[in-house]
Amino acid sequence: MKNNKLNRVSKIKRETSETKINVIINLDGKGKNNIKTKLPFFDHMLEQLSKHSLIDIDLICIGDIHIDAHHTIEDV
Repeated sequence: MKNNKLNRVSKIKRETSETKINVIINLDGKGKNNIKTKLPFFDHMLEQLSKHSLIDIDLICIGDIHIDAHHTIEDV
């Protein structure tokens, strides 16, 4: 019997003049996460999304938060 399970994992790197983002998302995960954006409330909200949707998220974002949080949130 053939296993028809899809591999629903995506890895993305995105770099702009305002942010550098590395993210791995597994849609068929267990709600595990490692999220670091240096914006505590934003991290918390993404962690809750991961936990309650059972999507694994590994996300590191280095943004120009010394200027404003806008670009980090928008780009993520």
